[in-house]
Amino acid sequence: MTGDLAGLEESLDSFTPAARSDALRGLMRAAEHGSVTLPEAQPKVRPEPSSRVNLHCHTFFSYNAFGYSPSKLAWLAWKAELEVAGIVDFDVLDGVEEFLAAGSLLGLRTCAGIETRVFFPELADKVMNSPGEPGIAYHMGVGMPRGSAPREWAPFFRRLRDTSAARNRGLVARVNEYLDPVRLDYDRDVLPLTPSGNATERHICLAYARKARSHFGEGAELRAYWRSKLGDEIEEVELPESIGIQLLIRGRTMKLGGVGYVLPDSGSFPRLEEMNRFIIAAGGIPTYAWYDGLSEGETDLEPLLRAAMASGVAALNVIPDRNYTRGSPDLKLQKLYEAVGLAEELSLPLVAGTEMNSPKHKFVDDFEAPEMKPVAPVAAKGAYIVYGHTALEREAGLGYLSEWAKNHLPGTGERNAFYHEVGRRLQPEQEAILRNLGAEETPDAVLRLLPS
Repeated sequence: MTGDLAGLEESLDSFTPAARSDALRGLMRAAEHGSVTLPEAQPKVRPEPSSRVNLHCHTFFSYNAFGYSPSKLAWLAWKAELEVAGIVDFDVLDGVEEFLAAGSLLGLRTCAGIETRVFFPELADKVMNSPGEPGIAYHMGVGMPRGSAPREWAPFFRRLRDTSAARNRGLVARVNEYLDPVRLDYDRDVLPLTPSGNATERHICLAYARKARSHFGEGAELRAYWRSKLGDEIEEVELPESIGIQLLIRGRTMKLGGVGYVLPDSGSFPRLEEMNRFIIAAGGIPTYAWYDGLSEGETDLEPLLRAAMASGVAALNVIPDRNYTRGSPDLKLQKLYEAVGLAEELSLPLVAGTEMNSPKHKFVDDFEAPEMKPVAPVAAKGAYIVYGHTALEREAGLGYLSEWAKNHLPGTGERNAFYHEVGRRLQPEQEAILRNLGAEETPDAVLRLLPS
């Protein structure tokens, strides 16, 4: 039976949707029969919020270092007893329906999002969270309730994917000239690494590593080739396709200063305000993706956040694990505390998690570490808010930025308190009870439907 379970878990990462669905249902049947250890029984409503949350997992629909699908991430989150789990993919919503459905099947609180890069005109001359790129910011929409865009926003949504693909093709053309004779055919060598044609720079790096191996083998000739192209740092990495060589390829050829890099301008990405309007129209919450507080734009964070909020931003994302070293308090940790404190002050729900686009990333942040004690309750509260929003928006259109919320909960403090309470009390198997709620319902009436 152990082998069968391992096979089912492996099938969760199949590029075939039906295979993933069948595997997840097979694993659930095994759990029901005791072949899989179930998470320990938990109270329906915890007296204290759990900080075992990760709302920022990338799936294989953009790039996951382990090749995890939305179903696989949901399964692993359920086995790891995460209180709330969330996915975020670059430029697409391809994994949203699958992940939310898996959460419903497993009884796991889930939410989903999108990430892209935008032009931030108010800070056009300052670097923010995209190193070396003034005016350009990584940006997110969290709590996206479905995997499609509203009809009027469909052309804009298609452009996100098309622009990314065009940017990748141009990048490959430039890098091919430098890495010759190792050259990629984008359609043949890169796109097969993705389930739906949404490749990233990380896929391209993996493709280059594999192409070099096919050309030079795995011995001294391969290392000599990479040394000639990437320098002596190649001696410190494992070949042929470890994360080390992939990161070195990316850093030397695709990032600032690399042969394939082209500095983006204001027309390279959508404007912040336009992206926020799309996110809100699609039912999500626009979210600024804080980096580490050390760039010119983030050093004085409050003016940046207030400018972002004026354009529609309503939440703040942090990636705690990359912003501290356990046992070694430093400036980055202080900046993390400042960012979390400012989010609280401005009533911005905190979205926290590890990206999982590197094998070094944890599956869930160590919120039990002494350095994370001040962050843990804020992250837990934010996770419940995003889950509560997701359920209400998906089932009844009563999400965090809906007209209903603006009318009934005009203050951000009371709004946060309401969606936190919904997210904390609602069980995934109960979400259907929200389906018949209408715009005339009061927040108190909604809460009366939920266990106390």
